Amino acid sequence: MIGMVWARSTTGVIGADGGMPWHVPEDLAHFKQVTGDATVLMGRRTWESLPERFRPLPGRRNVVLTRDTTWSAAGAEVVHDLQATLEGAEGADETVWVIGGGQVYGAALDSADHVSETLIDVDVAGDTAAPELGDDWILVDDGPWQESRDGGTRYRFLEWQRRA
Repeated sequence: MIGMVWARSTTGVIGADGGMPWHVPEDLAHFKQVTGDATVLMGRRTWESLPERFRPLPGRRNVVLTRDTTWSAAGAEVVHDLQATLEGAEGADETVWVIGGGQVYGAALDSADHVSETLIDVDVAGDTAAPELGDDWILVDDGPWQESRDGGTRYRFLEWQRRA
């Protein structure tokens, strides 16, 4: 399975200045639960945006996509070809979660069959947006609005599946 996981504002923003423009601990816990012990695939900038103490993300195979053939980081498995990596995972019946950033989401969207999305009820400025899910996606789980324990920010979990 190739899945994508992100949190986005009600206006589609997923990032600002290399980070998330909100703090919702429940979303972070959801991210950890969703990605579990699977492979996480991210761009180099997403890797670098993670706090050092969380690199690599524990309990998961961390694959980092970069054009820079000289880049390396402890705990990161470096790849340079997104499609070959995704096709290899599908062939091996491996679960891969694409975790960002915006360019990687856009490039991986056609290969994905599942999206786990946290909708954050905020209107914030940002420089990175979630990709648009077209008519070939169906909402299969529409969670209720909840309030975060940190500041009361409203959020909800949505699950999308590509139509067969």
